[in-house]
Amino acid sequence: MTAERDLTELAASIAVRAGELARTRRAEGVQIAATKSAVADIVTHADREVELLIRGLLADARPNDGFLGEESGAERGTSGVTWVVDPIDGTVNYAYGIPAYAVSIAAVEGDPEPQQWTELAAAVCNPAAGELFTAARGGGAWLGERRLRVNTESPAGLLVATGFAYDPARHAEQFATLARVMPIARDIRRIGAASLDLAFVAAGRLDAYFEQGLWPWDHAAGALLVREAGGKVGGRAGNAAGRELTVAAAPAAFDELLRRIEQA
Repeated sequence: MTAERDLTELAASIAVRAGELARTRRAEGVQIAATKSAVADIVTHADREVELLIRGLLADARPNDGFLGEESGAERGTSGVTWVVDPIDGTVNYAYGIPAYAVSIAAVEGDPEPQQWTELAAAVCNPAAGELFTAARGGGAWLGERRLRVNTESPAGLLVATGFAYDPARHAEQFATLARVMPIARDIRRIGAASLDLAFVAAGRLDAYFEQGLWPWDHAAGALLVREAGGKVGGRAGNAAGRELTVAAAPAAFDELLRRIEQA
């Protein structure tokens, strides 16, 4: 537990520094550096600058660890620990000036692949709100000094968050999935940053979250937050969360939500 706590403290301190840089660059004005998988899938100069800061600070503190980042790719280490980083999750929000973006940092053990790794530590910094979510394996999930618990009762239905692919060809399928979920939903939220969606499930601000097409850095930190807050995170057919599907909720809500998502 001491090792996980140390990793969490490091992740938290770096996430706060990275969040300050992201907020500063947002105030100065955002420049789009490139598009990626689709025209709507953008990267800003700030994404790259923030990831360089995070990568450098981690290398200084733990030079033998691996790294998997959204903007700079993967590098294997020798310690068995890999840092999985999204420097600015919610880049479209960030570019538009919508205050819903986050710095997401997780330390995982094992190969840098969600089906194989074990999350050890997590920090999600919400710079616009001045919030820091943290979790250590076996040590609970926290918002500052407040311990987090997922919602276990939702008598009016689930407040569910989701997201949609950048590829328009997938939207019809995703809207059909959403239609199957709506009968158990109180309402739907589309925040636009997976790490915040997951952190909000952990904090009880949302009852559940699901999305297809997430990358490892989108959910690595948030998944540990949810689990340490008493929730459940997974994918299709009992698999780990991943590109095909990520679902997070309290255990009872998780099972019903996944059943509806997987209906043909």
